Amino acid sequence: MPNDTDVAIEEKILKPISGLLCMFAITFGMLAAVLFTVVAFVVNMGGFSALLASVSLIYICIVGPLLYCGVLVVQPNQAAVLTFFGKYYGTVKSAGFFYVNPFARPMRVPNLPAAPAEVQSGSVSIYNSFGPKRLSLKAMTLNNALQKINDKMGNPMIIGIVVIWRVADTARAMFQVENFADFLSIQCDSSLRGIVRLYPYDSAVDDEKTLRGSSDEIAEKMRLEIQEKVRMAGLEILEARITHLAYASEIASAMLQRQQAAAIVDARRLIVDGAVGIVQLALKKLEEEEGMKFSEDRKAAMISNLMVVLCGNKETTPTVNAGM
Repeated sequence: MPNDTDVAIEEKILKPISGLLCMFAITFGMLAAVLFTVVAFVVNMGGFSALLASVSLIYICIVGPLLYCGVLVVQPNQAAVLTFFGKYYGTVKSAGFFYVNPFARPMRVPNLPAAPAEVQSGSVSIYNSFGPKRLSLKAMTLNNALQKINDKMGNPMIIGIVVIWRVADTARAMFQVENFADFLSIQCDSSLRGIVRLYPYDSAVDDEKTLRGSSDEIAEKMRLEIQEKVRMAGLEILEARITHLAYASEIASAMLQRQQAAAIVDARRLIVDGAVGIVQLALKKLEEEEGMKFSEDRKAAMISNLMVVLCGNKETTPTVNAGM
């Protein structure tokens, strides 16, 4: 099967002439035609007057207004994609006032919404109507709806991404896909699902990449995958970032308890390691500096008491032996 490079329409950059000079020339022609028409009616030159009047009126009523249709204004970071009787004619990317073939008409591009739609799941269309005749080349933001996706461990996650993108190839964007913005939205959802399933939300293994701890690496991988999928649409992905990451509501409580338990275990491990070091230091100082000798039974009892004091959750209550 042919790939996208075999059937793609190559972008053709036009460098049109100045529109200001053409406007002056057309306007001068209109004034001259009006003058010739007046002369033809005032000065009777027989058949030549009739011919001159006819040509002048045709220019005033038909040719002149048609030539004015070739005037084209392009704003900075915009492009006009022109078609000539159903065929791709070229793209004007330079900002300014130009004159092009009056029969080459700029295509209308869909409007982008002012804000992303707020829905709970699934892709959303970011087109709602067809409007301007200029294609924006500015960097734009796509913030798709939140999705529920299972991570590598099978835990359902609520995750969302934001993608910074722009149109790089106007011909591909307008002619290769039906709707390049909807196409991007769907490909972002597909790439997000494929990548999230490769990584766990969190992991006890230090060198394992996770959704929570390896955001930069995952973001770059996601950007490259989306870029590969939207290449045929002529889009350039500047950045892709995870903006929302949380457990789904049905397991959020259980996962919170799991995290709390893991935190408690880690804290206890640290306390025990510190307590063992303190006990060893205390016994060493008592034996070396004070010259005290402990039997194995007394040493075991002292270690037990110190460990209880150091590792206990509550403050200890001393017991005084009165010798009775």
